[in-house]
Amino acid sequence: LVPQGPSMDASKKVDLKIIIIGALGVGKTSLLHQYVHKTFYEDYRTTLGASILTKVLPVDNTPLKLQIWDTGGQERFRSMVSTFYKGSDGCMLAFDVTDRESFEALDNWRDDFLEKVNPREQDFPMVVLGNKIDICDRQVPKETASAWCKEKDIPYFEVSAKNNINVAEAFETLAKQALTTYKGILESYLTDSIKLTPHDKPKKSCC
Repeated sequence: LVPQGPSMDASKKVDLKIIIIGALGVGKTSLLHQYVHKTFYEDYRTTLGASILTKVLPVDNTPLKLQIWDTGGQERFRSMVSTFYKGSDGCMLAFDVTDRESFEALDNWRDDFLEKVNPREQDFPMVVLGNKIDICDRQVPKETASAWCKEKDIPYFEVSAKNNINVAEAFETLAKQALTTYKGILESYLTDSIKLTPHDKPKKSCC
């Protein structure tokens, strides 16, 4: 029998850890509550450290259980927040389109995440969300954000947590990316395990 790849049938639920990072006040908590509870969370208390919500959704006939980590954006919590990166399967970078500084901080957030997360590759599952497009006082043009994301090869979504615009699409795009990467790592692991049998027999000595 030829060894097959990992079976991802509906009876096998996959748990994936998604983390939302970005500057203070960009609406990370509101985005998360809109996606999970379909409600606009208008509580402006700062997230200290991290809070976690979960949501189950089917992707490619696989039930995904997303464990979504909402993190604090204050600079003084940066070192503590980075301890939550470990074990992440996907990362959501958020900024506020009415706050230029929150957009300019994306480079630092992304670099800090990629530096500390395990694994390592620059093509880690990631999406960028430009939140608060419902507010008129826009400071970051869509073209500017799109160009930054295109250069980094990261999908970009213009979203509104308040009006529920593109929120589910952004989360589900990241979930699909994370599942694809998860399958690839699992398949690679199983393939390497199968290769443990040596292919070449020792050669006999001629004397």
